[in-house]
Amino acid sequence: MRILVVEDDPTLAEFVAKGLQEAGYVVDIAEDGRRGLDLAAANRPDLAVVDVMLPALDGLGLIEALRHRGLRFPVLILSAKRSIDDRVKGLEVGGDDYLTKPFAFAELLARVQALLRRSSSASSEPTRLQVADLEIDLLARRVTRGGQPIDLRPREFALLEYLARQAGRVVSKTMIQSRIWNYSFDPRTNVVDVLVHRLRERIDHDFSPKLLHTRRGMGYVLGVEPGGD
Repeated sequence: MRILVVEDDPTLAEFVAKGLQEAGYVVDIAEDGRRGLDLAAANRPDLAVVDVMLPALDGLGLIEALRHRGLRFPVLILSAKRSIDDRVKGLEVGGDDYLTKPFAFAELLARVQALLRRSSSASSEPTRLQVADLEIDLLARRVTRGGQPIDLRPREFALLEYLARQAGRVVSKTMIQSRIWNYSFDPRTNVVDVLVHRLRERIDHDFSPKLLHTRRGMGYVLGVEPGGD
């Protein structure tokens, strides 16, 4: 799942983004409201974390603009303002929850997860993915194969979710690196190969048939097929 963080304090933005990435989410960061609006329109995140006091376009204006464009993903508002009137105003313009600064990251993560659960249950988006006997619970972030639990690190889970959403289709290294690490492909790095190897060890090593296949010179595909390696 993809989360947009719109925060003009670079230290706080990196702190929030790092915590969300460690929890298995793909994160985009915008330093002002207009950049946040552009990223939201381009990437269609599953949720946004938006500070109220932003340059160019403030947080409330950003939320209004998102809703005006028909972008309905949940928004968690961050603000140093604690009054009831400020909270009400944030919710009235289209925010879904309101967290005052300073905050503990554990609380922010719990609120993010609650908003995602609520959003998934109210939409047609699947909360579970299945490829053969491999099952992925996106909300509980649990994976089983043949009923046997599989423990995955956050980035392994993110890769598996991405491949499962594209099941049967070849996904290139460039696409994986852009999606999981959120930066342009560097042909000199082997981070994708290492991550795919780790994931294959967890979901295929003790199971049959093999599900994660390599397409030489093209990328990877998740699914049941003859002749895969």
